[in-house]
Amino acid sequence: MAAKKQNSNKPKKRKLNTVSNKTEPDSSVSKRPKLVDSSHSNKEVKKLFKPFKKQRKPHESESEKSKSRQENREAPLSKREHRIRAKELADARKKKRKRHYNLEQELASLWEKMRQRNIAKEERSKLITVALQKMKEKIPEIASSHVSSRVLQTCVKYCSQTERDAVFSELRPHFLTLACNTYSVHLVKKMLDNASKKQLAEFVSALHGHVASLLRHMVGSVVIEHAYQLGNAAQKQELLMELYCTELQLFKDLASVKESRLLDVIAKLGLQKSSVQRHMTSVIQPILEKGIVDHSIIHRLLMEYFSIADKSTAAEIVQQLCGPLLVRMIHTRDGSRIGMLCVKHGSAKERKKIVKGMKGHIGKIAHDQYGSLVLACIVSTVDDTKLVTKVIICELQTVLDELVLDKNGRRPILQLLHPNCSRYFSPDDLASLASSIPSFSAKDKPEANFEMKSLRDEELRDKEGKSEKEVTMSEASESTCPENLDLVEGVHEGGKKDPSLRRRELLVNSGLAEVFYALADFPLIESH
Repeated sequence: MAAKKQNSNKPKKRKLNTVSNKTEPDSSVSKRPKLVDSSHSNKEVKKLFKPFKKQRKPHESESEKSKSRQENREAPLSKREHRIRAKELADARKKKRKRHYNLEQELASLWEKMRQRNIAKEERSKLITVALQKMKEKIPEIASSHVSSRVLQTCVKYCSQTERDAVFSELRPHFLTLACNTYSVHLVKKMLDNASKKQLAEFVSALHGHVASLLRHMVGSVVIEHAYQLGNAAQKQELLMELYCTELQLFKDLASVKESRLLDVIAKLGLQKSSVQRHMTSVIQPILEKGIVDHSIIHRLLMEYFSIADKSTAAEIVQQLCGPLLVRMIHTRDGSRIGMLCVKHGSAKERKKIVKGMKGHIGKIAHDQYGSLVLACIVSTVDDTKLVTKVIICELQTVLDELVLDKNGRRPILQLLHPNCSRYFSPDDLASLASSIPSFSAKDKPEANFEMKSLRDEELRDKEGKSEKEVTMSEASESTCPENLDLVEGVHEGGKKDPSLRRRELLVNSGLAEVFYALADFPLIESH
């Protein structure tokens, strides 16, 4: 043990690493710097410590080289020069703001005179000419101001056609920028209202490629809707076609197709239905997420989308629309049809959201030409009669004396008294009430009905020995029966409750019938 301790106390000799001739060091050797032997030549030492040269990029062009040389030649600015340059820029901005402020003050004083009602036309035209002369070559900048833009709107309203054309030509390159500005959007709408047919066509063609992006903008969507309302059928179709697929957005010549329906366009141009559906989904989803649903062009787009959408994607859109969002859509023809489709194909929970979203707006909806049809669809579809009574019937009772005399307001009441009567509803209204999403309707229903009829015919012939004429007469009587009409046409969607029971609960149990009798001064006859 003592010998071992003595051996352990002895100092260990450190092994010296000889400099190897290899350029790459071994992993086992220490990472400390090694001394270079003096026997090495000076050339080798220079080679070792020679720094790497910065290699130029092979793809660098001659113009880039000359540009980099010029930048390197420019001496960096001193602190004093930086301060002087910053002061010059600040002074220039200050002068520009002062000039703009003075111009606004001058235009405001002119505006106060020209917008008066009792001013003579000649005097007003002189003031407008002076104002437009001051705004010359500054119109795009003035249009974005919240003060000067109003002056420009008044000038556009009352100026001559030549002056209006000059303003239009100056604003033409900036229309897309002005369409997204909160203040200049009113000027753009005023320009469209007073534009000629040629100018309107130029504006619509300038929107090509930007319709989808502007519809996603809260302010820009207003301009697209205004142009859509003012345009003719071809211009409306041009704005819509861009939203269908990428090919129609890129190539303007393809958008000049005469077909108006999306299914006809797909068949004409040989487009893939799945790619069209994908593109339309990418366009529609951001619009619905932002809640931009007030415009008729979006309602038309959704109706065309429902014509090609499969069941799952159509159900997602219906789920998104159910609620207060739908109330803002039912003031147009396509919007009311979308509302009826949501009522028919939505679940019980979604219908509850739709009815609750209409709370407080029933009187206004009932007086509307297209909104009244949605109420007629609700009272003939929704099974939750207690909710319908609480939200819709109670509000209708308060304004019943006005509704019975209004051509639109009486529609929900007539639907309860005499459902789907051609005397009170036009063929277009009945078609809207009978519409449905194609992907939701069963494809095999007509085939099943045909097989059931053929089996029934054979049984009738075998058991009762009827002739073919008698069988066809029985078929005609069955097809005219209201219960079988829904099966054949695929019209009946949604409610599972018996229609007569639903009508009784909404008319009698809710107390609506008593209000009717009191309104007509008829004595109420109680049934024993």
